[in-house]
Amino acid sequence: MLPMERWSCLVTGAGGFLGQRIVHLLLEEEKELEEIRVLDKVFSPQLLLEFSELKHRTKVTVMEGDILDEQLLRKACQGITAVIHTACIIDMGLRLRKEVVMNVNLKGTQLLLEACISANVPVFLYTSSVEVAGPNSYTKPIQNGHEGMLLESKWYNAYPYSKKLAEKAVLEADGQLLKNGSIMHTCSLRPMYIYGEGCVFLQNEIIKSLNKNKTFIRSREGSMSNQVYVGNVAWAHVLALRALRDSEKAQSIGGEFYYICDDTPPQSYSDFNYQVSKEWGFKLGSKIGIPLTLLYWAAFLLEMISFMLSPIFIYEPPFNRHLLTLSNSVFTFSYEKAKKDLGYEPRFSWLEAKQKTGQWIGTVVAQNREYLKTKAP
Repeated sequence: MLPMERWSCLVTGAGGFLGQRIVHLLLEEEKELEEIRVLDKVFSPQLLLEFSELKHRTKVTVMEGDILDEQLLRKACQGITAVIHTACIIDMGLRLRKEVVMNVNLKGTQLLLEACISANVPVFLYTSSVEVAGPNSYTKPIQNGHEGMLLESKWYNAYPYSKKLAEKAVLEADGQLLKNGSIMHTCSLRPMYIYGEGCVFLQNEIIKSLNKNKTFIRSREGSMSNQVYVGNVAWAHVLALRALRDSEKAQSIGGEFYYICDDTPPQSYSDFNYQVSKEWGFKLGSKIGIPLTLLYWAAFLLEMISFMLSPIFIYEPPFNRHLLTLSNSVFTFSYEKAKKDLGYEPRFSWLEAKQKTGQWIGTVVAQNREYLKTKAP
């Protein structure tokens, strides 16, 4: 990669929680970026206005459309140097039909790869998930896991299954000979649970707890996982993209995946929710008295009911086995390989990330103030 080489980038899912951060960071950091194309099915009016008002040396091209639209993908990839593919459906329950999630997450990735190959795009960076590695059982702890461990999700739930297969397709495309004689290099990042300002999942937890007198449901004692700040995940993408664009580094990182976390202390999801929100009066509930094994079997029965009703009615159980396992396991990882190969170091400390997230939670609480007044005794 020549230091002054002009280049262009396509970011899919650019209207999303992570995608927006990646776009802004690329515009800030990459001086020779000539054009960035931002693709998503829908952009909020606020974000479209923000993009239109960007006074920047880099051209920003907004493309609205479906990741399954082959013609759109071919147009989006034409003349592009690199692709960052973050677009996906994250569905932790059974609400969406499996084929919908599989189509977007797997088929969409395959179609984008084909468009890149057709357009001679040499760099493809995929946003995967730690869930492609598990956890498969809450009784088998994984602590300080790393890329050398042979970990693979055994779940057939749409989200982890689709992400696993999509990542496999991306990594297998590394080394693909393109029509213009160049080589495609691919890489995958596996972030932990991503939090920060605007995180829909965290916002949902905050709103649910408001219904319960600002109380979070406590996870199983001893459970532990990684959470990672969105700004650090975006930074990891910029660094991975730089490495893939470097012909020498691409030889060693091509076809590889990397776990991305930061210095947020490993903790249960309920403890994390409490840590970032306690200044606003949130608290942890008492320990659940129902044994986890019993909840697991109850989840199995609810899933069977959901399956039997699926031809005529979509029933979303209040919990499922995958979600119970995810939230009650010991499943933590190291980012040492990303540090060694990509030069990744978190840009934001745990203290900074917690403060920024906490301030945003304050706005969520304020938006629900009228509701809280109606709940007051």
